[in-house]
Amino acid sequence: MKQGVVSVGECMLELSGGEGGNWRMGHAGDTFNTLWTIRALTKPETTTDYLTAFGDDPFSKDQIAFFRQHGIGTAASPVIPGACPGMYAISLNGAERSFTYWRSEAAARRLADDPDALAKSLQNRGLIYFSGITLAILKEPARATLLSAIREAREAGTRIAFDPNYRARLWPSRDAAREAISAALTVTDIALPTFPDESDLFDDDAPAVTAERLRMAGVSEIAVKDGEKPAFVSHQGGLASIPAIHVSDAIDTTGAGDSFNGAYLAARLAGIEPKLAATKAHRVAAAVVRVHGALAPFELLQKSFGE
Repeated sequence: MKQGVVSVGECMLELSGGEGGNWRMGHAGDTFNTLWTIRALTKPETTTDYLTAFGDDPFSKDQIAFFRQHGIGTAASPVIPGACPGMYAISLNGAERSFTYWRSEAAARRLADDPDALAKSLQNRGLIYFSGITLAILKEPARATLLSAIREAREAGTRIAFDPNYRARLWPSRDAAREAISAALTVTDIALPTFPDESDLFDDDAPAVTAERLRMAGVSEIAVKDGEKPAFVSHQGGLASIPAIHVSDAIDTTGAGDSFNGAYLAARLAGIEPKLAATKAHRVAAAVVRVHGALAPFELLQKSFGE
């Protein structure tokens, strides 16, 4: 029986809360944020690994140690001599955020350079998770290598979850993003898109349109996020609108969608049906926006998930 979860992508150094020039440094990135939530909400014996590439610098070593401290492994992720992690800083306007990035030479861009190590990391997993950002940081040959390895894992019985997570600045063109994300959908079992992203990239005019387009692309389970508006869940031919939770005291919306994804996937791994999984995911996301940074404490995630 296949077990455990691996999430694929880039975990960066995160600078947040920079009032008066005093910044807090943490570790975050879309697919890592999701895995963090999965780790918090699954049984301790569930294997969780983050697949990326690391440098051999002190910050990379600290990042690996941070993962291990929280029960997250690194599978067969390569260590690239002379490389280092990417970094971003969060600027807030109220609870809404913007980002400044330093990531063009990040080690994670080489996560698919060794096809054998990549295949080993993905082997015998219950769930593989990746995103459009994972695809965007890779050059086209490496992107093809990753999708091929994911396809092989899926054919061997692993479930694949994917968030298109379109970020225009990371792609050379809109057409390139559409092509790569459409290719990823062909190996996807559970899609977790965000409606504004899908509207920007595919011109969808409603979340239900996004859900139907992905269903027609062959994705069997879909949860379309839309901020504080309802999520639309498509599964086994049915479509349901799942109300979100209004948060009047939000501090920082960083990582809200990622935590929704993590809670949804944790619920599905536990055998919870999709509509209730989305309800629980809304609760977790509502808790995450009440704290600074992308990673909420495990105890907060667990409490909100269980409510």
